[in-house]
Amino acid sequence: MKFLGKDPNIIDAYYTATADKALTAGNAVLVKSDGKVTKPGSTLGSAITVISSNVNFVESVFDSTNNKVVVACTDEGNSNVGKAFVVSVSGTTCTAGSVVQFSSGGADNISITFDSANGKVVISYRDKANTNYGTSVVGTVSGTSISFGTPVVFESANTSDIGSTFDSSNNKVVIGYRDVGNSGHGTARVGTVSSTSISFGSAVVFEAASTKECSLVFDSSNNKVVIAYEDAAIGDHGTGIVGTVSGTSISFGSATVFEAAQTRDTNATFDTTNNKVLIVYADENNNNYGTAVVGTVSGTSISFGSPVVYTGTEVGYFPSGSFNPDTGKVGVFVYSTDADFYEATISGTSVSFSGPTEIDSDAPGGELTVVYDTNADVYVFVYPDSGNSNYATVVALDPGPALTSENFIGFADDTYAENEQSTIAIVGCIDRNQTGLTAGQQYFVQGDGTLSTTAGSPSVLAGTAISATELVVKE
Repeated sequence: MKFLGKDPNIIDAYYTATADKALTAGNAVLVKSDGKVTKPGSTLGSAITVISSNVNFVESVFDSTNNKVVVACTDEGNSNVGKAFVVSVSGTTCTAGSVVQFSSGGADNISITFDSANGKVVISYRDKANTNYGTSVVGTVSGTSISFGTPVVFESANTSDIGSTFDSSNNKVVIGYRDVGNSGHGTARVGTVSSTSISFGSAVVFEAASTKECSLVFDSSNNKVVIAYEDAAIGDHGTGIVGTVSGTSISFGSATVFEAAQTRDTNATFDTTNNKVLIVYADENNNNYGTAVVGTVSGTSISFGSPVVYTGTEVGYFPSGSFNPDTGKVGVFVYSTDADFYEATISGTSVSFSGPTEIDSDAPGGELTVVYDTNADVYVFVYPDSGNSNYATVVALDPGPALTSENFIGFADDTYAENEQSTIAIVGCIDRNQTGLTAGQQYFVQGDGTLSTTAGSPSVLAGTAISATELVVKE
């Protein structure tokens, strides 16, 4: 065999490189920026059951100190106690540590955030064992387990619709909630983590009217907290407001409506690539279709683009968003006719979506969550699986790199495992691992790695077929 050019990896018209994920003979292959090769399109791992009981109020966060996903939920099959567990991810394989109870009794309306300054997880919830008081507890991850400090009450009154975020500029946890003890007014508090405990400043009302479903996010480009919520005083209209943390307190600008109609299941995510807030929700005035809107913070105000329906003619309940810094997209997991995943791309004040990818063929049995694991480079989904008695279920999705005309190099010559040295049939080689081709016909690689006689977007030429199973690779 002779070497082509100066690269010893290129032998004849083949190229050898490490497979970033498992490849099957005939797979279209891309080269990544690290030199590894992979296939375009997403790869869904195998789902695992963690809690064999009916769960709800499922929330998750990525612990960037320990490179673990932490999940909190209500175990409805066990007196509604609050439980948490740690998920480790390798490739698309998820494993879970021991399940740990964090509340003495029933807990719901759960929210979870990660304090990156202290390397701690903070879970906030309504403590049903303590007159429904708003309560928070600090969790510490060690290996594959999590331990908790003593729960701390942040609101000595009936509290619901809890949301939370971490302000990394001031190193504070911010909690937003519906203060049922104060006519349901939208209220916020600033929390300070110290070791395994948390303390709170005074309550600040951000909406002197009844509110629902607070979702909080930190805008790191403007160092502001954004609260998205439903304003019950004006018919549950979707509303956003900007908060500024100072010490142990927070102040707010004026509220802005993003959907002048009844909304539900509001969820906010911050896109650090475009420095925008993406709010997803079910539009009750439009058949509960999944809808999204882009928010732009300026000073102490927020403005919004036009809402976009992303689920077509299907419902979009309990949407959960997580930002993928590797692609600059927001992943959205949603309860539709099944458990669906979309990716959102923000441009200016507009947003477009790709998908859906089916995560589970059954609609989830309640609230669900997605978080992007920046260590494993995968999305991790957690949900009550209605096809399995609403048990707590976890699965990972590798979104894969997008196909471009520059990164396509050829086809896998054989089947290879993840991290195995693989041989790729490149330009000028005959790939003999295809099926159903028509001799003399040009074929194009599609975004999911399949071949078609019609160019996709982008247009990537695969080559010309010389038989039903053979293709001359071209560029």
